[in-house]
Amino acid sequence: MSKFMKVKCECGNEQVVFDSASTRVNCKVCNKRLVEPRGGKCAVVGGTIVSEMD
Repeated sequence: MSKFMKVKCECGNEQVVFDSASTRVNCKVCNKRLVEPRGGKCAVVGGTIVSEMD
């Protein structure tokens, strides 16, 4: 089941992303890459997962 997750960037910004994202997602503040698609679930590459939402 796909979920949304809150990811915290190294700059301190937190934003919500889809865990099955099919495109790269960048931080809206510093433009650093947060997640990359991996053929199913995405990989968090530039931050940490703060929480998961249904």
